[in-house]
Amino acid sequence: MSEHDNYEDLTQCGLDDTQEAELLRIQRECTFMWTNKKGEAFGVIMSFLPKDGKFWLTCAERRARVPALRRFPRASICVNSTGTSLGTGKTVTYKGECVIHDSREIKDWFYPEFASHLRPEPEAAKVFQNFLDSPERVVIEFTPDYALSFDSALMWARSPEAATNKNDPRNQS
Repeated sequence: MSEHDNYEDLTQCGLDDTQEAELLRIQRECTFMWTNKKGEAFGVIMSFLPKDGKFWLTCAERRARVPALRRFPRASICVNSTGTSLGTGKTVTYKGECVIHDSREIKDWFYPEFASHLRPEPEAAKVFQNFLDSPERVVIEFTPDYALSFDSALMWARSPEAATNKNDPRNQS
């Protein structure tokens, strides 16, 4: 049995630095995961702003993730290529530390950049920014310390016979 007869070892199927950077540049949403007060994993889809090697997110103070992160600041973020020009099958998951910010100083730079990142048209960004800037909103700073990526195209390239299903009508001419 050769090393490519199964999918036991996929360590050579990660994104390279350029692909990872491109994914973070074009994707706007991630799955943000934390541990709740019962010690259970939980996650939601959130928009994010990548900046200086960190992920910046925002939510209302009353969201369960805020007190959970204050108790235990470790979290995880998963970004995938679904819905982007990269197609499907590219993903990167990070784990790291979170800091919850409610200072005006952070909000003053974050809201405009975040709004413009998600709504490139200036007037739409300004309207979005105004809605974001509410009294009970916080900014989450996520600093990754570990990353695990995957590119399904590399997996399929290792096993071209598995990637081609002769019974699939799309593969028949």
